[in-house]
Amino acid sequence: MASERPLLIATTPGASTPDDAPSPHPPAASLLPPAQSEPPLRADRLAFSVEIPDPFRSYRRGDGPAADPSASLERERDVGDDESREVIVGESSPEFSGNAIRTAKYSFLTFLPRNLFEQFRRLSYVYFLAITVLNQLPQVAVFGRGASVLPLAFVLFVTAVKDAYEDFRRHRSDRQENNRLATVLALGTAGEFQPKRWKHIRVGDVVRIESNETLPADMVLLATSDPTGVAHVQTVNLDGETNLKTRYAKQETHVMFSQNGGVGGVLHCERPNRNIYGFQANLEIDGKRVSLGPSNIVLRGCELKNTTWAIGVVVYAGKETKVMLNSSGAPSKRSRLETQLNRETVILSIMLIGMCTTASVLAGIWLLNHRRELEFTQFFREKDYTTGKNYNYYGVGMQIFITFLMAVIVYQVIIPISLYISMELVRLGQAYFMGADKDLYDESSRSKFQCRALNINEDLGQIRYVFSDKTGTLTENKMVFQCASIRGVDYNSGKDTGGYSVVVGDHLWTPKMSVKIDPELVKLLRDGGSNEEPKLVLEFLLALASCNTIVPLVLDTRDSKQKLIDYQGESPDEQALAYAAASYGIVLVERTSGYIVIDVLGDRQRFDILGLHEFDSDRKRMSVIVGCPDKTVKLYVKGADSSVFGITNNSSELDIVRATEAHLHKYSSLGLRTLVVGMRKLSQSEFEEWQLAYENASTAVLGRGNLLRSVAANIEINVNILGATGIEDKLQDGVPEAIESIRQADIKVWILTGDKQETAISIGYSCKLLTNDMTQIVINNNSKESCQRSLVEALATTKKLRAASSIGTQGPLLASETSNVTLALIVDGNSLVYILETDLQDELFKLATECSVVLCCRVAPLQKAGIVALIKNRTNDMTLAIGDGANDVSMIQMADVGIGISGQEGRQAVMASDFSMGQFRFLVPLLLVHGHWNYQRMAYMILYNFYKNAMFVLVLF
Repeated sequence: MASERPLLIATTPGASTPDDAPSPHPPAASLLPPAQSEPPLRADRLAFSVEIPDPFRSYRRGDGPAADPSASLERERDVGDDESREVIVGESSPEFSGNAIRTAKYSFLTFLPRNLFEQFRRLSYVYFLAITVLNQLPQVAVFGRGASVLPLAFVLFVTAVKDAYEDFRRHRSDRQENNRLATVLALGTAGEFQPKRWKHIRVGDVVRIESNETLPADMVLLATSDPTGVAHVQTVNLDGETNLKTRYAKQETHVMFSQNGGVGGVLHCERPNRNIYGFQANLEIDGKRVSLGPSNIVLRGCELKNTTWAIGVVVYAGKETKVMLNSSGAPSKRSRLETQLNRETVILSIMLIGMCTTASVLAGIWLLNHRRELEFTQFFREKDYTTGKNYNYYGVGMQIFITFLMAVIVYQVIIPISLYISMELVRLGQAYFMGADKDLYDESSRSKFQCRALNINEDLGQIRYVFSDKTGTLTENKMVFQCASIRGVDYNSGKDTGGYSVVVGDHLWTPKMSVKIDPELVKLLRDGGSNEEPKLVLEFLLALASCNTIVPLVLDTRDSKQKLIDYQGESPDEQALAYAAASYGIVLVERTSGYIVIDVLGDRQRFDILGLHEFDSDRKRMSVIVGCPDKTVKLYVKGADSSVFGITNNSSELDIVRATEAHLHKYSSLGLRTLVVGMRKLSQSEFEEWQLAYENASTAVLGRGNLLRSVAANIEINVNILGATGIEDKLQDGVPEAIESIRQADIKVWILTGDKQETAISIGYSCKLLTNDMTQIVINNNSKESCQRSLVEALATTKKLRAASSIGTQGPLLASETSNVTLALIVDGNSLVYILETDLQDELFKLATECSVVLCCRVAPLQKAGIVALIKNRTNDMTLAIGDGANDVSMIQMADVGIGISGQEGRQAVMASDFSMGQFRFLVPLLLVHGHWNYQRMAYMILYNFYKNAMFVLVLF
């Protein structure tokens, strides 16, 4: 890697990726052919040199791409003096938090009071405690004092033992974590690292991490074993995603560490926060201020992969690390039946007070009527004839009060303490039955049903609304390239699956997956010639192969001379497009931080990656600046049609734009996910102007995010349309049948997706959510006034349809008899911006409840949660949300019951859910079988306990 151009990235932080758009992320791994591999570098002797080829010798920076803006939870903040912390590199800072962590809830001294406080948050336990205290009074004691304490003490003891055991395991895990060893740069030495326990690491320490080791704290990378400063980390312990992420050390610190064996300087970074995808800092080194971003920080809990070693300075330690700030388990939810049980308990308490009051009042009347006979009565002997004093009698008023307390003791079993123990045991058995059900076992992922919240099992039998994500939940999230429109020509006649192999030395490299290819397109590429059309087709395929962050990994096979190229990336869209280009002979074979190597129909060519603008939710596109082998510089753009068409040179390509739009509509109607690809040639002056603008934006202290977005917008103009792509996201097995069964059970299904409207409607038809006899109501507006008009008109239309349906019906209509008028509401995310959290919510709620099907497209993650809250806060119906990605977490936590799918988008949805399973179709046995029996059996058990105890108490009464 002697001659390579460093990578310059323009990022737009805080974005989120819609379902139908690519979410390009940094390279997951880097694999170099053996001939170009570099030997591992040693910490005590590092050599670094970069040769900058013409025509851009002034270009010296080596910034890497920002990490995963598509999953960002909040906007990056600019670091100001009032909200930053100062870290001296190489010096421990005792004023900041230590690196010891504690996940245990209790200590030896606080266990008893805290555990009792948590247990007595259940009001029924307070009631039983009051009964126990009353029974200790000798005047009202009915049962033995010890016997009255036993039931409550047993429940409290068993729960305390369980909590103590769980906390003991946390303490043991904390000790193991805190006593792990890491190698830390010794103070005052150059390159000498010594072992140190994790709990003794402080902010400012310089730590060296070897391959496959776990990071002990949040660190800013200073140097790595790769000459370009690249490091690969796996964040499965942080966000559940198994794909590798790429991080970078700044060239200034990398070179200095290589020469001196140490790095000095002062680092100003933002204060600790929960945003695992955002970071901003500045490093003052040798009188120069170097900007740092999300691509330069590695977080605690990640593992170093495919990198021999990495060295970084600790910026957040212990409880201030991002993983600890984000460590909040599954949401605690309360069963609807248990909430109803609390109301019944209040009613029974009132009934108990009434019975005790009646008994005490009648006892008082009897005492008044027989006050002269008390000394001859068995239980009321007024006189002690030996002393002449009254005993066993306290007067009428006091005797009535004592009788009331005695009645409370006698009738206390009307609220049974055993019921709560029985409910927990029943729920435990139900969780076992659900987990052991073979109908809920997914053989493809080898995942069985998991019950993560034991206290809401019976809620599964009361669901009235199901809110479902589409991509990865209804569909497989395994993208397959189907067709392409290139310069207005539709190529969609692919029948045979095509493959292409690359000869590298004595080995034959073949892409791991092949796609259906169009023979006409293959012939056009092979014939070539001087015609313009083959060149444009080649440009289109080069854009697919280069405008991404895919990293090719070469895998061994049984044949020693045969290798497989596996394209690793966090976006399945990008993987599908890279495999499509490879099937036509444009094979991406190598990626480093500064360049990529593409085999173009047998000719291996190097393309320098000069810059990368990552996907942004506002721009809805990504772009890459490429230095081509012929010394030209090109900008490739890929993104949503509404975004890319807005930056095209429409005046000269109006016909091509119209043809491409027609093909896009055709692809969307088939349920395909679509992207538009464009290209623009850059002059050297345009590139140098962009380079200078990016340098100024990336080193700005304030407003860095807006400046970077402005830089991206200024270069992404006058783009020539190359074409469009259609990618199929297949439905999972049994999805149409599952939705039909759920709807027959009178459960409404809403689909919430980020796809464009046409794609979402097509998927709705394919999964039998939409039918041809439905009347579709579309809300697609760009202002609050137009949304209000559309909602009013839709409500009026609904009333007219209901009235027209009732004319032909004899007699009064029942609610069920209006089912012959089926309505489907389709609303997009732009309209929801003006509807949610405004006074238009009520109109949307009225319209949605009149419709049999609701389909929301182009919605953001927070909008998904807002739609769930729309129903949850206005009805008493139970809601269920199901999804598989990080963008579904807010929806899952908002719903009464949240279900996570173990899919292709990591395990963030699973970790935030109440139940997890492998396929959407498992909802049918889960809701209609297990949910039904869970609810019925629990309800019958509660009713039986109340009936049994009420009969017993009434007999006593």
